[in-house]
Amino acid sequence: MRTIVTVGISDMKIVKEHEILISYALGSCVGICIIDCVAQIAGMAHIMLSYNKNGDKKEIFKYADTGITEMVRQMEKLGGIKSRMTAKIAGGAKMFDIKGSSTIGSIGEKNIAAVKDTLQKLRIRLIAEDVGQNYGRTIMFDSTNGNLTIKSFGKEEKVI
Repeated sequence: MRTIVTVGISDMKIVKEHEILISYALGSCVGICIIDCVAQIAGMAHIMLSYNKNGDKKEIFKYADTGITEMVRQMEKLGGIKSRMTAKIAGGAKMFDIKGSSTIGSIGEKNIAAVKDTLQKLRIRLIAEDVGQNYGRTIMFDSTNGNLTIKSFGKEEKVI
């Protein structure tokens, strides 16, 4: 039987083969799924914000830059090799249409940009994404084959 491991908001989990990572209700947050198929290690982070500008050491998984970097570091400690790792991302929606100069409406865009920037700096190849738009997502990442299943209310389930 396969184990399902839940990744909460501002959270990260790493699993071995035959486990499924799941994160619920990604709005402007982004889910980052990284796998090393050879080492059979997979990780998922659910980030809320782009950059850890204040050096928050308590909630590093809240931010794209520190959360992804720490997840990769922990995967390497378990035998993963960065050059073999690939990533898939989902989320970063524009959940609120706010007029004027409010930055609340662009949090998702900023999160997507920060995730892509961090993956590029770490030299981890982004191979699939389902980002933006104006709807939330629940994601399930299969550590056996690297499939990322995305469910959204009123939309067809998709696998990337």
